[in-house]
Amino acid sequence: MSPLAAPIYLDYHATTPLDPRVLRAMEPYLTSQFGNAASNSHAFGWAAAKAVSQARAQIATLIGAEPTEIVFTSGATESDNLAVKGVADCHRGRKAHIITTEFEHHAVLDPCARLEHEGFAVTRLPLDHDGRIRLRDLEAALRPETVLVTIMAVNNEIGVIQDMAAIGALTRARGILFHSDATQAVGKMPVNVAAWQVDLVSLSGHKMYGPKGVGGLYVRQGVKLTCQQDGGGHERGLRSGTLNVPGIVGLGAAAEYAAREMAEESARIGRLRDRLRDRICAGIDGVKINGSQSDRVVHNLHLTFPEVDATTLMMSMPEIAVSSGSACTSSARSASHVLLAIGLSEDEAQRSLRFGLGRFTTESEVDRAAERVIAATRQLRELV
Repeated sequence: MSPLAAPIYLDYHATTPLDPRVLRAMEPYLTSQFGNAASNSHAFGWAAAKAVSQARAQIATLIGAEPTEIVFTSGATESDNLAVKGVADCHRGRKAHIITTEFEHHAVLDPCARLEHEGFAVTRLPLDHDGRIRLRDLEAALRPETVLVTIMAVNNEIGVIQDMAAIGALTRARGILFHSDATQAVGKMPVNVAAWQVDLVSLSGHKMYGPKGVGGLYVRQGVKLTCQQDGGGHERGLRSGTLNVPGIVGLGAAAEYAAREMAEESARIGRLRDRLRDRICAGIDGVKINGSQSDRVVHNLHLTFPEVDATTLMMSMPEIAVSSGSACTSSARSASHVLLAIGLSEDEAQRSLRFGLGRFTTESEVDRAAERVIAATRQLRELV
């Protein structure tokens, strides 16, 4: 990378930068207001507890929930595990059945695989070429013993949005719990747990301009879970452990800014995403867009580059931060299970890149990135 070439960050699905306003909200709780939120006998603890309560309300407002329905965790992976295993553990000893999809995040796929090994039945629904489940497949997979349907709202690689309200209507009518890993949805698009008729929703701070190491799980009032972490009975007994007050304050602040600015921000990012797409597709022959072009978050662009290996392309333009797959599995060279699930060949999957735009992406960065991608791709094609 040239010393004059400033890096361009287009990997917002992997993580987002901490919004400076969020950092300012957190700072007192990293320094002077250091109390434990569970210490209820003095002012330090009271201040911490008040800050946690405010954050709980901010997150609840963002997703249309009640504050008492928000459980704080260390992030979406813990939230997914608490939801999936917590429901399953309530049904141990029975012939319980779980439904998920073939392209969930591994934070859902791996717990389901563990439960399957322990005797639970698991069905993994296929996807169409746009990356959406077919409702008829879900309906056909439902059984009398189905206890949980877990389907991500927005895919972390191709950005495709599922028809959450339709899925929720189907599960609610049958009394089956519906969980969604909404990590890539919350803060990026409107989320309303009542409209979705969803029972459990996972979210994460660092995907919405908050800090890493903090997340939440929406648990609809009346839903029963078995806790996965004992010791102290924090968070209504669902998640023991001293609360990460600075992180929780940051998550709450991030939620408030998202609720306030989402519409305007999404419109701007959508224009930038379309500009990036149009420039790359005009400059390189044969580029293919992966996933639905209409039912996807505006922050996402996922492209296959014929004749060019994605890893080689990334290495040839190190000043452009993009991804060839999920950040949680990026060290693995195997083809993305998400791309295989929507019908790409292994060769096509290895030639694909994810571009993620966000709050701090600028038009000049998009233009520079497009120029660099086009130049690098042409150069690599000449070597074939």
